[in-house]
Amino acid sequence: MMRTLSLTTFATLLALATAAHAEPKRETAVVAGGCFWGMENVMRKAPGIVSIEVGYAGGARTDVKYEDVETGKTGHAESVRIVFDPSVISYQDLLLHYFFRGHDPTMLDHQNNDWGPQYRSEIFTTTPEQARIAQAVKLRVAVSGKWHKPIVTRIEPMTTFVRAEDYHQDYLVRNPHGYNDHYLRDFDF
Repeated sequence: MMRTLSLTTFATLLALATAAHAEPKRETAVVAGGCFWGMENVMRKAPGIVSIEVGYAGGARTDVKYEDVETGKTGHAESVRIVFDPSVISYQDLLLHYFFRGHDPTMLDHQNNDWGPQYRSEIFTTTPEQARIAQAVKLRVAVSGKWHKPIVTRIEPMTTFVRAEDYHQDYLVRNPHGYNDHYLRDFDF
């Protein structure tokens, strides 16, 4: 005997089946903290990372290359774009426990041996909620006293992101002894 489903029952079953096969939620974070190789290396240690790539963020042009950005005149910063699973790690924890420990956020327009505005400390937010969280995290880091100088990290809405050349992607994975001045500090917030 064949049963007929009501339209309401069919719609409910279809919604349940669709939800069961829905893609997991993803969020994107874009940060800059000196040489993108080192920042990428630190950020990939966070749990819940789905993908990570290096590039140039913050400038107006979308056709820049490394040779353009390294002049410090394009407005871009060497940056890392991170796609992560917010059910594994929150945006707040990504910034607090990885970004603000993986570079020195008190250095204005440089990071160790790398000098120029393209090596600045910056968080590029993709939503108003990210902007609110980034400001709160920056304040928490500043009042913690762990860094003994003022935090100079900029927080601005994301404008552009230009993926860096292939030879920059996963550089320290392919060259584990390559130039790297980033590491997770022993302290936490």
